[in-house]
This record gives sequence, C-alpha cells and structure tokens, in this order.
Amino acid sequence: QLQLVESGGGLVQPGGSLRLSCAASGFTRDYYAIGWFRQAPGKEREGVSCISSSGGPITYADSVKGRFTSSRDNAKNTVYLQMNSLKPEDTAIYYCAAYRTTVKFMCSTTRARYNYWGQGTQVTVSS
Repeated sequence: QLQLVESGGGLVQPGGSLRLSCAASGFTRDYYAIGWFRQAPGKEREGVSCISSSGGPITYADSVKGRFTSSRDNAKNTVYLQMNSLKPEDTAIYYCAAYRTTVKFMCSTTRARYNYWGQGTQVTVSS
C-alpha cells in the first residue's frame, strides 16, 4: 500500500518562498506519477503540477508557471514543490498524490487518475 506524507507548509508573507516535501513509502516496481494539488476554502481541489516516474516531463497549472518548481529524488522516494513569489491566492491545503502509470515518462494533473493521497499540509500566504 503506497503511503504519502506531506511536510513543509506554513505561514509566509507575499513574495516569500516555501518548499513542500512529499515522502512516499510502499512503492512497488511499477511506475508512479506524483502530483501536487491544492484546495482553498470553498473551492474545488485543483491540480498544481505533476511529475512523471522518470522525473520528466513536468506539468504545471497556468496559475503557478514560472513560480513553482517540482522535482523528484527517487533514491529518497521524495518529491518536492518549490514555491516562489507566493501570493495570497496560493493559500490552500496542498496535497501530494500518486497513480500508477504504464510508462515512466507519463503524468497528468487530472484528479480522477490519482488513487493515493497524502493528508495535506496548510500553506497560508498573508502579511
């Protein structure tokens, strides 16, 4: 059973940075894409980025392109989301999620594809 644990959330001022981590355990020999999602109060959960099992390609939502960077350390079974130039509208609970893929360079931010989820970490951007 694949388990995901997020960390690194917190309170940051606008323009600041945070790095989220997603530690995974229970991987099999299959390929897994890892995605980051977020959910703000009163809004639906939206895809932020995804990274394939091979570490590329990486997909980003238009709202975070140029500010967020996802990376993957397969030796540590950890995926990171570096978030720069944070804005108040980035405030949300951030979740990492995973799904099994048939090839190592596949990923998607379509929420329905994901069947493993972490518990989430709160990110608050406020002065």
